[in-house]
Amino acid sequence: MAQGHAALTAYLAHAGALPLRDYVPLVGGTIVEQFGRASCRGVLERSEPDDDINYTVLALLLLEEHGLALRTSDVARAWLRRLPAAATFTAERAAYRTLLERADEWFAFGAEAGFDLADCANNEYKEWIGAQIRADLYGWVCPGRPALAADLARRDAALSHFGDGVHGAAFVAAVGATIPGASSLELAVEVALREIPSDSAAAEAVRFGGSQAGNTNAAGAIRERYADLSPVHTVNNLALVVWALLSYRDDFGAAVGEVVAAGLDTDCNGATVGGLWGLQGKPIPAQWTTPWRGRVAVSLAGLDELRLDDLVNRTHAVAERIARES
Repeated sequence: MAQGHAALTAYLAHAGALPLRDYVPLVGGTIVEQFGRASCRGVLERSEPDDDINYTVLALLLLEEHGLALRTSDVARAWLRRLPAAATFTAERAAYRTLLERADEWFAFGAEAGFDLADCANNEYKEWIGAQIRADLYGWVCPGRPALAADLARRDAALSHFGDGVHGAAFVAAVGATIPGASSLELAVEVALREIPSDSAAAEAVRFGGSQAGNTNAAGAIRERYADLSPVHTVNNLALVVWALLSYRDDFGAAVGEVVAAGLDTDCNGATVGGLWGLQGKPIPAQWTTPWRGRVAVSLAGLDELRLDDLVNRTHAVAERIARES
């Protein structure tokens, strides 16, 4: 974990990008040039494909098809139809493997076939961050309904995660549902905490992250506190998300830049913080939106590039449908 953070800090320092307040610049001859060139400042022309945005678009497709009738089994079927196995990681890949290994039972899906989806979630990564990065849209479409948002996120998360892996997803969805109508971000966090067990490690991480609001050295404190966890575990990254959101509520670039520079699950945390920050209704600086020109690329079967305006309209339509159905 420390090595990863040190390498990131060294790269950003060499690029003259500390403190980080914009897209990461390109430094030639590095792993970033090899694998992330298209997403770098000055090169970026669209939102490039990534598992985070894949899952957000997939959640939209699921709710367009099923609405509030969404079940975990529907998520599983959508993965097999839409989600390339090579675009999955850790818990999602383990769950996917279980689905494929038991494909014969899949076609007769149900308790009578002996196929228990909990088998998919019984994997060594079940409390890592994967479900948390799939939860955003469930909050967006349930404004003022944190319990419903959390419930939808749990249905999705249950395919691949247990315990704090599910709690992190439920919290992110609940806080996303609460922010638009809340008088403060602190209140939104407090309300969302009611949707997860108070004695869970995820709840403790939220409380610790909140206690560090305004502390410019908090990222180091969080890394140290959770030094025994994987850099892509749920709870350490959840603490970073809450800290960055509450610390930089009036500065989008700082909120995203600081949580990325903190050096755990950089892309996931930047996406989550950015999405939650935007729910406040404050304008996002044009430097963050202009370069990708409303183009959103995904790697889902049958889909390649989508338009942001269309995604916004479809998300709004799903929110209206959810309101009618509930």
